[in-house]
Amino acid sequence: MFESVGWGEILVLIIAGLFILGPERLPDAAAWLGKSVRKVRDFATGARQQLRDEMGPEYDEFRKPIEDLRELRSFDPKRVVTQHLFDGDTDPLGMNNINGNGGDHYKPNGYPGATKSAEPLKPGEKPPVDPDAT
Repeated sequence: MFESVGWGEILVLIIAGLFILGPERLPDAAAWLGKSVRKVRDFATGARQQLRDEMGPEYDEFRKPIEDLRELRSFDPKRVVTQHLFDGDTDPLGMNNINGNGGDHYKPNGYPGATKSAEPLKPGEKPPVDPDAT
C-alpha cells in the first residue's frame, strides 16, 4: 500500500504531526490512524473473500486480466526491444569476447584485434604503437 513512501517521507510526516497536533495528542492520533488502516484492510479482505465465494471458479478468470495489468508495472521497453531484435542474445555485438575471452576478437572500432591476450611489458620496453589510436 505504501510502496512508494520511504523512511524520509515518514519522518517528515511524524515531525509535521508533532508540530500540528502537539506532543500530547500525537500518540492518540497515531493509534487512531493505525486502527483506521486496519479496519480498511479488513474490509478489503472481507470484500475480496465474499467476491471469491460468490463468483466461484469464474473469479480466477476475472483476476487474470488484472494480474496481466500488474505485470505491466515492471515493463521495460528497452529490454523487450533488445530481446525481440537479438533473440535474447545478451551480447549481440560480441563485446564480451574482447581480449582473449573467446570467439572472434575485434577492436571497438570494428577492426580485427589481437587473438591472444596482451603480455605485460618488460622493464625498459616501449609499448607498441596503435596507428588507429594516434
